[in-house]
Amino acid sequence: METTLSIIPETFRINEPINQKTYLVNGELKEWEGATADVYSTISSTSEYSPTLLGSVPDMGEKEALDALDAAVKAYDQGQGAWPTMKVRDRIECMEKFVRIMETKRDIVVKYLMWEIGKTLPDSEKEFDRTVEYIYDTIEDYKQLDRNSAKFAKNGGVHAHIRRGPLGVVLCLGPYNYPLNETFCLLIPAIIMGNTAVFKPAKQGVLLIAPLIKAFKESFPKGVVNVLFGRGRAIAGPIMKTGKVDVLALIGHSSSANALQNQHPKSNRLRLVLGLEAKNPAIVLPDANMELAINECIAGALSFNGQRCTALKVIYVHKDIVKEFSEKFSKKVDELKFGNPWDKGVTLTPLPETDKPAYIQDLIDDAIAKGAEILNGKGGEHSDNYIWPAVLYPVSKDMKVYEEEQFGPVIPILSFKDIQEPLDDMAESNYGQQVSLFGSDVYALAPLIDNLANLVCRVNLNSSCQRGPDVYPFTGRKDSAVATLSVHDALRSFSIRTFVASKDTELNNEILEKLLETKLSNFISTDYLL
Repeated sequence: METTLSIIPETFRINEPINQKTYLVNGELKEWEGATADVYSTISSTSEYSPTLLGSVPDMGEKEALDALDAAVKAYDQGQGAWPTMKVRDRIECMEKFVRIMETKRDIVVKYLMWEIGKTLPDSEKEFDRTVEYIYDTIEDYKQLDRNSAKFAKNGGVHAHIRRGPLGVVLCLGPYNYPLNETFCLLIPAIIMGNTAVFKPAKQGVLLIAPLIKAFKESFPKGVVNVLFGRGRAIAGPIMKTGKVDVLALIGHSSSANALQNQHPKSNRLRLVLGLEAKNPAIVLPDANMELAINECIAGALSFNGQRCTALKVIYVHKDIVKEFSEKFSKKVDELKFGNPWDKGVTLTPLPETDKPAYIQDLIDDAIAKGAEILNGKGGEHSDNYIWPAVLYPVSKDMKVYEEEQFGPVIPILSFKDIQEPLDDMAESNYGQQVSLFGSDVYALAPLIDNLANLVCRVNLNSSCQRGPDVYPFTGRKDSAVATLSVHDALRSFSIRTFVASKDTELNNEILEKLLETKLSNFISTDYLL
């Protein structure tokens, strides 16, 4: 995609690179004097194409990783630290301060979401706003959780005051495709529950975190949030090998999650909160509303160029309608608008990974060699930073595009005669996140929904797969997830039920009454948060 400064809106121009020189450890913004890594955008700022230098970040290693880990361990202090023992009300005040500061950084974060990962302006704004809303919703849900705990239970002559307590030190690693939202959907519930964290931004979408580092410093006690920069292998590996991490919170690939947890010397003690890959299918039944199914499948397959775990990555269409569906679908794909993220009406944008077009081309070549055809005229066309989405049909199971999670703009279509065919494929798949089901006959849909609900964790009826709304459970079966991420569930994923038990005796009851009256304990409390 060629562009010039004259057509880049002034608001979105990169006038000065951000050379990030500070990182946050133990409540201190430390100056980095070591090696740095340049951060480039595949979007060009000149009339003749060339990547744009956005800035640089520290290229840290084992020493800095272990320093940050030590700070988090010290702040947690085996559960005795100021943060894990703090009143819920006080932790909430810290989080409210952070989100208020964060809201003032909207423009620059949105700007770098566009430049770093090529996300459209509306989607970049939505990611920021959605993240802010997620934080406020998390605060409210935490208040309700605390309200529900502000009581004593009694059973078998034993009083119990039950709350949820923190787990310890969290290593937080987010993804490049939602570098703000999905990363914070791990980090925010982790720390508000009383855990401490070491956080490393993704390789792409790293500079947009820089404006928020000072907000972390100003909002939370020292050591609660520690922010590092560098390669995951150089930072995460040494941290895991110490055995001092209690929770691995990662959104990425299962191979990365497996490698990291295998480095932990006591993996049985390691809590996992993982959002992993998926191969979400669409199933289009013969009585589906054709226009609706096509529009939803295009949105599902090509929103953010298909670079979402929730993207539709394979489409099953009944043989009676596959010809009509494929022709209309292919035509609409070629009508999509390609441009820079700030261009009005743009759907397809430059790919942030420089090697992604070559990978997509390899999938296309493999499929064609094994009998598939490109159905759309523009399919596979290359530009400097993009490859046009290719609609491939017929696709067979021996093709790489069927087996692999493509995470990019290529769309495999399979036809089926018997509905058992896609059901069997889903049962055999390594993944089980979501499915999109298109049809209208309730007699056909009812048994399908019952079966699909046991193969995946979300069945989308006549709509594309997605994560939101964030109050709904977000998880998956098999290699697609461990634990559940949503406003409600994430608080529970990053905590454990713990309680104080006391036999119903005169002495114990007198002690409990005094504890409640004096408010000396932050744990034993029946205060009601408004």
